Amino acid sequence: MEILAFGVQADERPLIEKAFAPHHDIRCLDVFLSEDTAPIAAGYEIISTSVNASLDNRVLQTLAAGGTQMIAQRSTGFNNIDLQVAERLGLTVARVSYYSPYSVAEFAWTLATAVNRRIVRASNRTRDFDFRLDGLMGRDLRGRTAGVLGTGKIGEAFTRIAHGFGMKLLGWDVTQNPACVELGMTYVDVDDKERLFAESDLISLHVPLLPATRHLIDANALRAMKDDAILVNSSRGGLIDTDALVRELRAGRFTGVGLDVYEAEAGLFFLDKSLEAVEDDTLARLVTFPNVVVTSHQAYYTVDAVSQIIETTVQNVLDYQAGRRSENVLVPAAPAN
Repeated sequence: MEILAFGVQADERPLIEKAFAPHHDIRCLDVFLSEDTAPIAAGYEIISTSVNASLDNRVLQTLAAGGTQMIAQRSTGFNNIDLQVAERLGLTVARVSYYSPYSVAEFAWTLATAVNRRIVRASNRTRDFDFRLDGLMGRDLRGRTAGVLGTGKIGEAFTRIAHGFGMKLLGWDVTQNPACVELGMTYVDVDDKERLFAESDLISLHVPLLPATRHLIDANALRAMKDDAILVNSSRGGLIDTDALVRELRAGRFTGVGLDVYEAEAGLFFLDKSLEAVEDDTLARLVTFPNVVVTSHQAYYTVDAVSQIIETTVQNVLDYQAGRRSENVLVPAAPAN
């Protein structure tokens, strides 16, 4: 059987081909699954998609009409998939429920230290042989407070690094992580996240994007933060109201903001748009602020994490073919008539 994989990055392709080789042929495409590209999947029982694929009603209808029966998404997040429609159409959907949390946690810290110590500005200056220190002053993180929203596996890994820096720890989650408590984390009440915003010098987001968490960081949350706070988002773009963030940045607030995700990133991230006119006014404004660093959803992108993602994707395909169901299945196979 040949499997069709959409949105495969150049670095990812040899890993995918090697992992699938003992089991199935795989056709890798660099284009992302969308309404325009969905017809390519006609005749493929199994397809694999990336996190920036669009699997809305129209796309799923096209896939089902073309004979697709199983979608293996190469990511943990699945907010891009209309699961109710998939179930109605009898499509099996699986994701990767777990991969290296260190990849994302370490990258979140990369963003935090980059904006704190003005690394991008300093690098750009030295390329022009400008070695002044004006405007490059950062601050020690030791003794300051890190606020972690979401203390699952990635949040815990981020917390361990913060503990290594010697920071005070505040956490917010629906359940407390004993490992974080052991590190000295104090949890704020679920209904009192404003305390975390008000007391934290560094705030990092590690929660999934759900209806309840969409714009978790809204205008009120941003106003509750310290004027010199550092805000990092390596989770999902929709957690932050970007328009509200731009307004606060225009007012001169925040030491730095590090964003690896953006709420309107679909159709932009993972693609080369350098020769095109920028149509997204919000993103265009965001990247002009000297205290903001935006990267293109690469926090997970280590050989360790990507290899785990691919290995799990292969296993999801094998489980589907064997009629097995694992924790990765979001929509199970339709029962046989």
